[in-house]
Amino acid sequence: MAEVGIFVGTMYGNSLLVAEEAEAILKKQGHQATVFEDPALSDWQRYRQHYVLVVTSTTGQGDLPDGIVPLFQAIKDEVGYQPELRYGLIALGDSNYDHFCGGGKKFDALLQEQGATRIGSVLAIDANDHPEPETVANPWIEQWANLLN
Repeated sequence: MAEVGIFVGTMYGNSLLVAEEAEAILKKQGHQATVFEDPALSDWQRYRQHYVLVVTSTTGQGDLPDGIVPLFQAIKDEVGYQPELRYGLIALGDSNYDHFCGGGKKFDALLQEQGATRIGSVLAIDANDHPEPETVANPWIEQWANLLN
């Protein structure tokens, strides 16, 4: 089964809750999964030959939460081309703001630019429609887990 690093960017804890649910679902399906709440580049590097799941919310200005910004910058500045990386992305946001799911979109754009392969589509969860994001994320995670080798 697959090894999955789950990298979290959270403002108020919703992304962390989704990530912990993802960890439980992946393990139940026989995968190895680990959540990184304050991820470092060294954590990321361990999963470049495996799978990464990014679960991040977005600030009101469309930016990434403070806890995941150092990882994003390190990937951008130090990693570069990483075509071996396979990833999934769950973006949490609020459509009342101009830059809905902007943090997740920025992360996805960076990984695409670096040649990584996205497994499945990006899941964008709107807090207006889904105040409990795990109700939308859990079925997506179950389907995503089936795509892993």
